Amino acid sequence: MKKIFAVVMAVAFVFSVAGFAVAAEKAAAPAAAPAAAPAAEKKEADKKAAAEKKESDKKAEAEKKEADKKAAAEKKEADKKAAAEKKEAKKKAKAEKKEAEKKATAEKKAKTEPATPAAPAEKK
Repeated sequence: MKKIFAVVMAVAFVFSVAGFAVAAEKAAAPAAAPAAAPAAEKKEADKKAAAEKKESDKKAEAEKKEADKKAAAEKKEADKKAAAEKKEAKKKAKAEKKEAEKKATAEKKAKTEPATPAAPAEKK
């Protein structure tokens, strides 16, 4: 869960950095400059922005995929561990039950067997 949160935070950080870069770029350029810029430069800037966005999206998707893969592996490992613990607990319970049955049988046998009489005292 922590890793998924870390990936989400990383993606949010990337988008915030990109947003600040765009805002800084817009603030640096005078308001009249975009209107005066030739169409070719504007088109080139749009292409560059689209390429950067596409690359950013691709990277975010790859990070998400990696996070999902890790989460699935962790879940599988946790399930495996839980199954092993359950199996061990079952084995322990079975051994305890067997031991209790042995003890009960021994007690029952001790109760049903007559006490061995003492050897008769010898006469002198």
